Amino acid sequence: MHERQNTLAQIVGANHVLTDADAKPFLTDWRGKFSGQAKAVVRPKNTQEVAAVVKWCYGHQVPIIPQGGNTSLVGGAVPNQSGDGIVLLMTRMNQIDETDLDNDTITLGAGCVLQDVQEHAFKNNRLFPLSLGAEGSCTIGGNLATNAGGTQVIRYGNMRSLTLGLEVVGANGAIWDGLRGLRKDNTGYALRDLFIGSEGTLGIITKATIQLFPLPAAQCTAMVAIASIEDALQLLKLVKKGFGPALTGFEIMSNQTLQMVEQAFTNQHIPFSNPSKTAPWFGLIELSDSESAEHGQQQFENILGQALSENLIQDAAIANNITQSKAFWHLRDSISLAQNQAGKSIKMDITIPISRIPEFIRQTDQILQEKFPGIVNLSFGHLGDGNIHYNVGGSVNFNDADIVNAEASVYELVHQQVYAMNGSISAEHGIGQLKNQALRQYKSPIEMQMMRAIKDTLDPQGIFNPGKIFT
Repeated sequence: MHERQNTLAQIVGANHVLTDADAKPFLTDWRGKFSGQAKAVVRPKNTQEVAAVVKWCYGHQVPIIPQGGNTSLVGGAVPNQSGDGIVLLMTRMNQIDETDLDNDTITLGAGCVLQDVQEHAFKNNRLFPLSLGAEGSCTIGGNLATNAGGTQVIRYGNMRSLTLGLEVVGANGAIWDGLRGLRKDNTGYALRDLFIGSEGTLGIITKATIQLFPLPAAQCTAMVAIASIEDALQLLKLVKKGFGPALTGFEIMSNQTLQMVEQAFTNQHIPFSNPSKTAPWFGLIELSDSESAEHGQQQFENILGQALSENLIQDAAIANNITQSKAFWHLRDSISLAQNQAGKSIKMDITIPISRIPEFIRQTDQILQEKFPGIVNLSFGHLGDGNIHYNVGGSVNFNDADIVNAEASVYELVHQQVYAMNGSISAEHGIGQLKNQALRQYKSPIEMQMMRAIKDTLDPQGIFNPGKIFT
């Protein structure tokens, strides 16, 4: 044990090998759902130190659990109970190496916090569009590992679409330098895309070259009250046609989710009075206009006026300034925290064809109510790209203990519905520990076989993030 610590300390410095109480905060996920043990938490500062740690672990068959901001919702960044591995904490690798404004790229370390990257881009009159609720603490490495999506996928795509190049440390400590800022590179297999979304099971992502975009002249935001999920789908069609590529966000939130936010955070309010405040669903729409704020505002008024006349929305609140826009988004981004404060809930991250989302929600709600009377729909998500966080919680008649007891059955019932509609049991959160059993059930044998072959080739000793994706 001490020999191991001494060896790792020689690589990264004694202050950056954490054990016992110092390591404890990194052994449990932020929800408190998953917890494990590790010999140490190791904090490298550069790629060479990562390579040296990996080489030593490879030689001694020591598992490595990479971790960034530890914001995973599926237990992807914490160790299991075996205690035989190390947590490789990447947060010291937070340098921005190069900003190439002529190429519209940034090359940066995997430990950079997403919000810091957004702010760096903004200071350079550019946009890095990835945006999600945990952006103040999640890291670029974690975003890459899970192929993060967020709220602007409808316009800019997910993390795989936003990334041009990677640097990765392989199982024997070899460093693959794929940091090429190229939009076109047709020279064989797309190794970059293989590592993105691999959840740290194939290698350690140390750096990335990511794309930047022009800052929009204006961003316009509106919240709307919607009578049904069917109306929400028709509204999406209308704004897609009306806004074209300028549409950057289309979120939906069930009434129960925003009521929960109001109860948890008394300074936040749904921007409607009754009866609109009691609408079953709310939408959050964002337009990035290339001309001016006035032009964007006029587009919003025209399209939402049409939506009102066609009875697709019950009411609309258009943000008049950046403060109001941030308040709307703050409501949306506070949902997960509010759910945690309210008590136990079951969180699911699914994607299905957009056209079938109303059918899915109605059928699944009915099935769950019949089996678990009193269970509450707490769904929200990115309707624009078909990604719904289909969450459920308790009520007076269905308490926290009931939620815990029902969890396994709820997951199975929902996943069966997703599978029946040709969807996926994970859209952006990943598989981690939470869904590795379900993955084998809903992935075809040939897909699992191919994935296992890649895993065995790139990680022959199985040291990279064991127990994640694969059981």
